[in-house]
Amino acid sequence: MSFFISDAYAQAAGGAAAQNPLISFLPLIILFGIFYFMLIRPQMKRAKEHRSMVAALAKGDEVVTNGGLAGRVDELGDSFVTLEIAPGVKVKLQKQAISQVLPKGTLKSS
Repeated sequence: MSFFISDAYAQAAGGAAAQNPLISFLPLIILFGIFYFMLIRPQMKRAKEHRSMVAALAKGDEVVTNGGLAGRVDELGDSFVTLEIAPGVKVKLQKQAISQVLPKGTLKSS
């Protein structure tokens, strides 16, 4: 049967240079560093600023929610806030739903 198919023989192994394991993982380490400084660190900073803003809420602050509702803080609880969005109209929502605190008098001017 060897008449139609020639036999294959392995060549002698050449002297392969041993690579430093640090060099082989260097691109992965650099990629993680880029992700950390471009994505993870700024997100952690924004989350920390949001937590401090929510912790500093007080009665009478004018805020905007994630849904776009603007109102004045009427009551504060541990995890919920009551907003007065119009005279006599109050809405209860989670503290984490507040996206920003407006300067005083913003709601009167609009």
